Amino acid sequence: MNESRIPLSLLDYPRPSVAVDTAALTVAGGELMVLLVRRREEHHLGEWALPGTFLRERETLAAAVLRSLRDKAGIEGRVPQQLHVFDDPGRDDRGWTLSVAHVDAVPFRELETPLQSDDVRLASVAAETGLIAALPYGHADMVLLAVERMRQDYAQTPDPAGLLPEPFTLKELRDLHEAVAGRTLMRDTFRRQMEPQLVGTGQMSDGTRGRPSRLWRHVN
Repeated sequence: MNESRIPLSLLDYPRPSVAVDTAALTVAGGELMVLLVRRREEHHLGEWALPGTFLRERETLAAAVLRSLRDKAGIEGRVPQQLHVFDDPGRDDRGWTLSVAHVDAVPFRELETPLQSDDVRLASVAAETGLIAALPYGHADMVLLAVERMRQDYAQTPDPAGLLPEPFTLKELRDLHEAVAGRTLMRDTFRRQMEPQLVGTGQMSDGTRGRPSRLWRHVN
């Protein structure tokens, strides 16, 4: 005869802390950038990190992400997407913590006000690798994965995150793609790939930066 099993309470299971962290990416000055905030908490006080927070009781992950972006970076009105769960037991030297990382591609124009704070800055993904590698809590791995996701999103599509204000020239669009990709793109190949996904406005650029060029917008 089988012995009856005694139901276990949820309190009988080990419970890690749960955090959310967000890699907010943008393009500024022709470079792919990630937004960092200066830590105000005692642990790693004053160091740069991704905006993040611990999940509160009965709080959803999405709500925690929006709270952390608002409180840590002054960013509102965004809808970050889940990226990956980082569950290495040693990733946080405070204890066992799972982090549900998120990613968001944010137009630079939406970051101009937050960046007025001394506690918010952008770091170049290509030029400031040392700073990014030194980020606490495994945030460097999150940045690398977020960059990979963004590059996949931009591989075949003109501007899925709307980083470039409309209307734009094909050169401006190619400059954006080169910043995201981190490499030079062939002009004619890029044009053949992107033009079918765009609509011409029938207008020309004013020529203040080079000769006048056709202006485009996204297909609605």
